[in-house]
This record gives sequence, structure tokens and C-alpha cells, in this order.
Amino acid sequence: MLSIIFFIIFLIPLVFMSNIYWSVQCMLFFISFVYMLYIQPTSLFCFLSYFMGVDLISYGLILLSIWICALMLTASESINRFNYSTNFFILNIFVLLIALCLTFSSLNLFYFYLFFESSLIPTLFLIIGWGYQPERLQAGIYLLFYTLFASLPMLVGIFYLYKLSGSLMYFMFLEDLVFNYLFYFVILFAFLVKMPMFLVHLWLPKAHVEAPISGSMILAGILLKLGGYGMIRVMKLIVSMGLEFNIIWMVISLLGGFLVSLICMRQVDLKSLIAYSSVSHMSLVIAGIMTITYWGYSGSYALMIGHGLCSSGLFCLANISYERTGSRSLLINKGMMNFMPSMCLWWFLLSSSNMAAPPSLNLLGEISLLNSLVGWCWGTMFFIALLSFFGAAYSLYLYSYSQHGEIYSGLYSCFNGSLREFILLFLHWFPLNLLILSGEYCMLWL
Repeated sequence: MLSIIFFIIFLIPLVFMSNIYWSVQCMLFFISFVYMLYIQPTSLFCFLSYFMGVDLISYGLILLSIWICALMLTASESINRFNYSTNFFILNIFVLLIALCLTFSSLNLFYFYLFFESSLIPTLFLIIGWGYQPERLQAGIYLLFYTLFASLPMLVGIFYLYKLSGSLMYFMFLEDLVFNYLFYFVILFAFLVKMPMFLVHLWLPKAHVEAPISGSMILAGILLKLGGYGMIRVMKLIVSMGLEFNIIWMVISLLGGFLVSLICMRQVDLKSLIAYSSVSHMSLVIAGIMTITYWGYSGSYALMIGHGLCSSGLFCLANISYERTGSRSLLINKGMMNFMPSMCLWWFLLSSSNMAAPPSLNLLGEISLLNSLVGWCWGTMFFIALLSFFGAAYSLYLYSYSQHGEIYSGLYSCFNGSLREFILLFLHWFPLNLLILSGEYCMLWL
């Protein structure tokens, strides 16, 4: 584990060289392939140092982080082409990647908190430094304050836990250790804002719409998963209070997921639609973790990995259209099938994965979550049906509105797509549909 982190740290001096962009990208792909050989199909912590270790859930999320960071460099080729502070951009991605790897491999709740917060800074730089509109400053402030508002009480909760148990190591946690309602609230609330749960989700669409493509990819791919990962880790401490109060979060999530699906149906901004669909998917993940069942945990993990790849791929597609037309509006990006016929296939593949069509990993996650929620309470069936139906509806809306219809008269040249873009989309879609063949890594990690 340490070898991977040192590899990334020792890549940082490359930032000071010129024309290094594609070499760095190759190095990141190399790291991800080396890391694949490290797989440990067990729920026990391996590769232990004093405070770092990996079990299967951390392993999957670290691999996803390295993979998405490599693809971010592929997607942000225009930054290299126009030389928009390319070296600082690469440095930013490295710092973010190190923070994420340390977050997922920490065995100590305080270290986890530390790196969880530090990943906020490079993300903020990405949005404010390379975003498109002047409103990106407001989006950055939203992101910062929503997260800090929720996570400072969590820090106090962590110190309280330390006073109570004398240790913050995950494997030293005793089941049902804490019977303090305030602790239950503060320790979960930070993760629920990060997920984001409905009612505290407003920072997400704003951040996505203003962020550059790399910012959107890392936000959708990894940063939303930090909340789910943290909840799975701390849920052991608060099981009995969870049995009492988890219903609150379940109701808000399921109802909110349905309402957000309706909001998706009336978006005219491509990026905004994909961002709201993330909120709708994450609401299912929150509900799955809150059931405190085996099915719920493994399903939410599978959906987190699947959604990370799928949502990131959709943002890449939206960006490819944006680079051609100069607009993210569905009113201008329509009839794209005539304009970029080969891209139409990728729109179809990723939109179908977004609505959990087989053989995507999203399907595995959603079936498992469906089982856990219906097993938890029959009443949730109604909301799950609505969520699934409208999930399919807004994915179809996104696909049909952008691909069919009359082409916008202002588009005058036809450029289908470069090899780089097809490789980028393939590397999102292929793992997403390949991983279902070895579903045991997603489903049997407890």
C-alpha cells in the first residue's frame, strides 16, 4: 500500500518539467494496473503499517480513485492544448489522489477525518481555477461551507469517542459502544452532506455545473463515495441507535430520491441533469447502508463503484458535446446523432448503464439494495418502484433529447470524435460492465 502512495509522491517532481502531460497519464495507468495485482479478496485488513491498511471496500475505492484520476488527464486534454497552467493542474490532481488514497487506507477515524477534509482543498482549486463561468466562486464557497458546517461537529464527536473508548482504530471499535443521541447525529450528518442527502444536496448541482470536466469526474466518481465509505465504517458503533433512528434518513432519502428524479425530468442543462441523477442514485446508497444488513452494505458498495464509473462517463460525454457546440443546453445539443453518429452509441451505452440495465454493475447494486430495502420494510417498495421508473425515464429523456430531433442550425461543421475520446469512454464503460462477471468482489466482502 505504501509503495503505491510513494510512487504517486515521487511523481510530483515531474510537474516541474515541460511537456510531461501524457507521460504522467501513462504513469497513472501503470499504477492502477500494478495496484490491480494487489487484490486481497477478504474483508480483513491487509498491507498494514502503523495507521494504514486495506480491506476489500477500501481496495475497490482506491483503485477507482487512481483510475478516475488517470481518466481525468485524458479528458482534460484542452488544458494541455491551450496550456492553462498545465503543470499546476497536474500537481492538483496528484495532491487530490494522495489525499484520497490516504483517506481510504486509514485505519484510524481521526486520520480518516483529516484526509477526508483535505481532499476538499484541491477540489476547490479545480473548480475555482479551471471552471467556466464567474459563478464558480459561489459554487466553490457552497461546497466549502456545506462540507465544513457538517464536519466540524463530527470532529468533536470523534474526540468524544476517543475519550470513551481510548482508541480510534476501526478494528478496536466495540459494537454498540456509544449511546448518545447527539453523537449519533453529528457522526452521520457529515457523511450525509457529503453523499449528498436530499435537503443538503444543493451544493452538488452547483459545483458540478461550474466545475471543469476533471472536477465533475472526481466529484461524481470519488468524492460522493467518501460519505458512503465513512458511514459503513462508523455504523458499527451506533447499531442500536440506528435501529431506532435510521428510519428518519431512510424516509428523507427515498422521498428525496423520487423528488430529485422529477427535478431531473425538467432540466435543460446536460450537466445539471447528470448531477441531479447522482443525488437520486446516492439516495438509494444511503437507504441501503441505513438498513444495517449484509445485502444493504454490499449493494451500496457495488452501486458506489458502478455509479462512479457511469456518472463520470456521462460527464465526459456532456463535455465532448460542450467542446463542439459551446453550450450545455439540451435545446442546442439535440439531433446529435446527425452531427456525431459514433458518439450516439456511447450515449446509449452509458445512459442504459445509468438506468441500471444489464450487464452493468449498477444492476447488481440496485437488485441488492432492492432486496435489503424490501426486507427492511414492505412500505419502501412503492418508493423503490418510483425511483426505478423515473431513473429509466430521465435516462431516456437525456438520451433521446440529445440524440434525436432537428439539428441546431448554428452547428456548421461535423467532427465525430477523436481516438482519445473513444478510448476515454471505453475505459469508463468497459470496467463498468466487466466487473459484474466477478461480482463476488463487490458482494462478498463482509
